Amino acid sequence: MKRYDLIIIGAGPAGLSAAGEAASLGMKVAVFDENARPGGQLFKQIHKFFGSKEHKAKIRGITIGKELLEEARKLGVEVFLNSPVIGLYKNHEVVVRQDVPNEPDSASGRNNHEECVMHYKGDSIIVATGASENMLAFEGWTLPGVMGAGAAQTMMNINRVKPGNRVLMLGSGNVGLVVGFQLLQAGCELAAVVDASPNIGGYGVHAAKLSRTGVPFYLSHTIIRAEGEGEVTGAIIGQVDNKWNIIPGTEKHFDVDTICIAVGLSPSAQLLKMAGCEFKDNGGGWLPVCTPEGETNIKGLYAAGDVSGIEEASSAMIEGRISAASAANSLGFLGEAELRTRLGELERALESLRQGMFAPQNRGRIAEKTDEGCDTSMNLLTKGYLDDGEVAKYPGVKMGSGIRPVIECAQNIPCDPCRDACPKGCIKISGSITALPEFDESACCGGCGLCVAACSGQSIFIVDEDNGKVTFPYEFLPLPEKGESGVALSRSGKELCAASVTEVKTLPAFDRTALVTMTVPREYVNRARFWKRGEFHD
Repeated sequence: MKRYDLIIIGAGPAGLSAAGEAASLGMKVAVFDENARPGGQLFKQIHKFFGSKEHKAKIRGITIGKELLEEARKLGVEVFLNSPVIGLYKNHEVVVRQDVPNEPDSASGRNNHEECVMHYKGDSIIVATGASENMLAFEGWTLPGVMGAGAAQTMMNINRVKPGNRVLMLGSGNVGLVVGFQLLQAGCELAAVVDASPNIGGYGVHAAKLSRTGVPFYLSHTIIRAEGEGEVTGAIIGQVDNKWNIIPGTEKHFDVDTICIAVGLSPSAQLLKMAGCEFKDNGGGWLPVCTPEGETNIKGLYAAGDVSGIEEASSAMIEGRISAASAANSLGFLGEAELRTRLGELERALESLRQGMFAPQNRGRIAEKTDEGCDTSMNLLTKGYLDDGEVAKYPGVKMGSGIRPVIECAQNIPCDPCRDACPKGCIKISGSITALPEFDESACCGGCGLCVAACSGQSIFIVDEDNGKVTFPYEFLPLPEKGESGVALSRSGKELCAASVTEVKTLPAFDRTALVTMTVPREYVNRARFWKRGEFHD
């Protein structure tokens, strides 16, 4: 039986971060993962992360995954893939199903592989198995074409397969919104986003990205049935009352070939249950009882990432490092004083992500005023976009002549890469990273666009009222060409007017976010926020 200082189960954000932290302290580390490639959700996440520099803000998940893998490789971490852990016990013994090479075949010279059950021992164990998608049962839900949003994301971003042509998204949390946008990037048509809640469940900036492309939201609606024989050919939704009952006569039909389900996640905690860990009901499901460092009631056995509570990947990465540092201390690889210092750094970083209206302690509660006193847009929660007439009241929006950035970030989410992006310090965020950004025009050059490209929520625009120009972030292929005619869309996706592309700017510093500038009649510059190919019909 092979022995390690630390065994990590799961090679996702939490597991790889824990591996790098532990190995940097001199621990012998092994990571087991059931998948054919490491990285977990990171290699599906082609969007830019929120948070601050310390949280990998404005860096895409795929890039973060590569960085974590390279860190683990350089530090000598052993990563075992296609190796599902099928047993975890109180004595820190791990049972793994693995393919083991036999002697080379005499005829071909190739190694044959035999599936074996292998036993390993860890002085400490970190379980970082993540979470699995919740499903929703409805008439026709077993038809081909009904899939979890994560499955669609895997098809697109891992296997490069288009999930469908016209898709209905069920669920408006961050998963549904992010995957919905990625479906558009993959060339799919997103028919609508449907949610039984009267409010959008995810970040408003994610919803606004979809709205301005013309995707409608149907809140207080749920699916009634999927149509089709042998495959999905359509879907019927209906409006619900305050008791979640379908209101007769509100049925709506969509011609779609794919239905994506994004109705939440559940921790994959089966191994922790097998080991005999204690669990508690947090009101939305059962979670392992852990210390702030992630240690369960079994000494030396830790839980990190979504398996200990659903949060963002940024939080999972920090949790993995906290658990690894604690395990290193318990085994003598890290002194008590060094542990306190390191945990202080990590806990401050984690706490900053757990603030604002989407913080764990505020889930299920929607307020127009938050603890920071920042106004939040109820339109973003009930429509998915900002009303044109109300935009001007937000701190980042300053109307006037000249070329200037317009910041339409109206929710106190933990994010501040715009502040760091501006070389002249024109964007201010006072207090915590959940405060709304404010624009100081005194030193702004007006046209560099670094803040536009850096914004993880794609909610910064450059407006030139004098010349009728609007610059906006664009992440679709093929890119528009200079001189190409099309249609300007409003924040809600409504066609406003004809628009001509006057510039397309791409730089390595933009990290694959193009800045497209379109020219519109001057009366539309404060309303036009997106462009699409086609001919405008008044």
